[in-house]
Amino acid sequence: MAPRISSRIASFVDALPLEPGFRVLEVGCGPGVAAREISRRIGSGTVVAIDRSAKAIRIATDGSKPEIATGRLRFQHVAIEDFELRSGEEPFDIAFAMRVGALDGRHPELRKCAMNRLKAALKPEGLLFIDSDIPVRGSEIDD
Repeated sequence: MAPRISSRIASFVDALPLEPGFRVLEVGCGPGVAAREISRRIGSGTVVAIDRSAKAIRIATDGSKPEIATGRLRFQHVAIEDFELRSGEEPFDIAFAMRVGALDGRHPELRKCAMNRLKAALKPEGLLFIDSDIPVRGSEIDD
């Protein structure tokens, strides 16, 4: 059984301007709770959820089999500072991160590289949401 969504995660997800058909990137997905919830809200859209922890990706994958089977949710074991779109993959409408050290100030040495990877992964008009910052458009991310 999938973990219940916490009020903190539910509030964050509720605040995202999700639309049917969106492509969404979650950075630091942990057990996949937010990714599963978003995949239910965006209809034919796609969620790619990444985490630097292989254990987190195993837990997320094990708890998300029905959503993965739809083809609309994918988990990937990769740190944001190493993330790249796959060949031919469309950029994302939204990227978000909650409590990710490379983005929230806990690991400032990783932030510039992480932000460059996010800029490359987002549509120019796409939005990045980090729980400790105001939203920013992909085109506005500093190089």
